[in-house]
Amino acid sequence: MKNFIEVGKTEDEQAQQIKKWIKENALQIVVGISLGLGGIWGLDAYKVYQNQQSIQARSLYLNTASSDSVAAFEALSTSHSDSGYTQQAGLMLAKNAVKKQDYESALQHLSTLVSADNDLIAIVANMRMASIQLEMGKFKEAINTLDSKLPGEFNGLYSQLKGDIYVADNQIDKAKEQYKLALSQISRDSELQSLINIKLADLN
Repeated sequence: MKNFIEVGKTEDEQAQQIKKWIKENALQIVVGISLGLGGIWGLDAYKVYQNQQSIQARSLYLNTASSDSVAAFEALSTSHSDSGYTQQAGLMLAKNAVKKQDYESALQHLSTLVSADNDLIAIVANMRMASIQLEMGKFKEAINTLDSKLPGEFNGLYSQLKGDIYVADNQIDKAKEQYKLALSQISRDSELQSLINIKLADLN
């Protein structure tokens, strides 16, 4: 900003110059200060709002967790659809539904999570859906569910689950292929290596 005080003037002249500058620029000064404070207050208000939303989402999640409340989950899904609490609550309700052997409700909860932005949530939901379909004896649907999503770093778990599905469907050769594939995808120091080898041995 250009210096509005000219060097070399006396103190009285400089004081008069300052008064003149303030008078000429009073509106800009007031607006500038208002905008500056408004920005600060606006940011603070937004932080308070975010904190309140997080507390509300957590409260609804805890209510869902403690009582298996569908009403609390629906409120959570409606008001806080992007919250991690909503996704965790969906997984938890699906798990509880499986315990009650209410597989259709479990699949319904999981189906909304397979397209989640969080890849981990989406992959977990996808594998759990396939596991439920396996439990229901819907082998083809279970394979299609797994094939509908790229497993990423979970490819070994996907292959193992496919092997389990093929065993249940009495497609032994395909089961062996998937178990062998899983062994090549899972770390050699993983405990799953032993489990898959036992499954393979049972098929021979």
